[in-house]
Amino acid sequence: MEAVFLGEKPDPNQKLRDVPHKPGVYLMKDRLKRVIYVGKARDLRKRLSQYFMPSRRMTADLKTRALLDSIWDFEVHLVRNEPEALLLEGKLIKEFRPKYNVSFRDDKRFLLVKVNLSDAIPRFQLARLKKEDGCRYFGPFAHAGALRTTLKWMKKRFGIRSCRTLEPGEADYKRCMDHIIKNCSAPCIRRVTLDDYKARVLQACEFLDGQSQEMLKQIEEEMKKAAGSLDFERAAEMRNMLDDLRRTTRPARRFTRGSLPTSIDPQADLQSLADALLLPGPPTVMECFDISNISSTHIVASMVSFRNGVPDKSNYRRYRIRTVEGQDDFASMAEVVRRRYSRVLLESRMAAPDLAEFSQETVDESVARIRPVVSERLVRLPDLIIVDGGKGQLTAACKELQRLGLQNVPIVGLAKEFEEIYRPGRPLPLQLPDDSGALQLLQRIRDEAHRFANGYHQLLMKKRVAESILDDCPGVSDNRKQALLKHFGSVDRLRKASVAEIALVDGISDRLAEVISQFLQR
Repeated sequence: MEAVFLGEKPDPNQKLRDVPHKPGVYLMKDRLKRVIYVGKARDLRKRLSQYFMPSRRMTADLKTRALLDSIWDFEVHLVRNEPEALLLEGKLIKEFRPKYNVSFRDDKRFLLVKVNLSDAIPRFQLARLKKEDGCRYFGPFAHAGALRTTLKWMKKRFGIRSCRTLEPGEADYKRCMDHIIKNCSAPCIRRVTLDDYKARVLQACEFLDGQSQEMLKQIEEEMKKAAGSLDFERAAEMRNMLDDLRRTTRPARRFTRGSLPTSIDPQADLQSLADALLLPGPPTVMECFDISNISSTHIVASMVSFRNGVPDKSNYRRYRIRTVEGQDDFASMAEVVRRRYSRVLLESRMAAPDLAEFSQETVDESVARIRPVVSERLVRLPDLIIVDGGKGQLTAACKELQRLGLQNVPIVGLAKEFEEIYRPGRPLPLQLPDDSGALQLLQRIRDEAHRFANGYHQLLMKKRVAESILDDCPGVSDNRKQALLKHFGSVDRLRKASVAEIALVDGISDRLAEVISQFLQR
């Protein structure tokens, strides 16, 4: 089976010969070209060669061994220094969310420094998000500790205020004492004029911009002078401060989302998909359905939307299957497709009453005709529908589309085992190469639908675990259930209690206590 999906595996040792001994970031990929790990290195060639040593697999832990088994290919991106490597690594992990990375997977960002030069008395503050608020921002900075040390030194060196603005009615003694210990130029009490203070702030801005060589030389001279006078403690302190200042003020590229190195080109993948499926144009809007029925307790479905080749999360939908008993993927798929596009057509008719009931236009042609004059969000039919599954799921979805008059909307099914693409009226499935952008786009939207459906299923299961068998007991409301559990501590203790003991709980009558006891004994 593996020979179907895998092409010829690249020789890592041959690729390693072209990797330079320079700092950078590397991306490990699996057989489907998905990024599974992102790492940084001071020496890329030396670091990557460690992955492909035969002895590495013998000494690695379980997680690393699983990563090594999954690596199919890699790519590298060179940077100028280690801070750039750290910044780019964090950006790429947030972009791809590789399953073998732990750090940087949250939404926490690197530190920035901001100052509002339009304030009466500007001050420098730390921030993690750059906003369009008129402030001047510096960073991001890779080393938070070095940045905090630099700001502390900078405030003292330039006399920058660190206190907040005095609130109305607040006494003066509540303010900071930095001006007394000579750590602040105290513009609030006019020790210096506001023009002189703002000149100090501009000098500090130039320092953060990297124009700091003269000051660094002064600190280096002070360090050498302290060492020459045998004041080694002072010299060590100056050495550490100098290291932090150089880390903070070292020029580094700012990696924005648009400049991230990535092997994904959504527009090219859309065109490739249109060519593979013989569509009239690139499918700008795609909707994919997936069923999650791990158990018959909760059967759910998801619908995810991709617009211009990337997720459109505002149009994601999730469903609880209502009319299907047991595990029946075909009937579940039919229900969710029927509910989704019945709702779309209903909104279309409400938005445009000129959808004549006896018109010779098909429903999808009418919806397409009124689309330019009505809100697109209400009436937008997708350019392509994808169902997770093979011929059975596709057939069930097609029957529902025909009943709704949407038989002209393109639809395909993507089967997981061999990544086969099923199309209506075609007896044989379509198989695309592993490196095809069209196939990878379909895999991304299918995997996203699977993730969204499983997430909803897990949420419902957690709620189910929190529920009790008492929910099925006649006469026991949620308040009574909570009172019983609070009184007895657990259902097992309640089962062992007598009718008289149960009746002692507030809100439980003698008759209801007998019903509860009989129910639990059964």
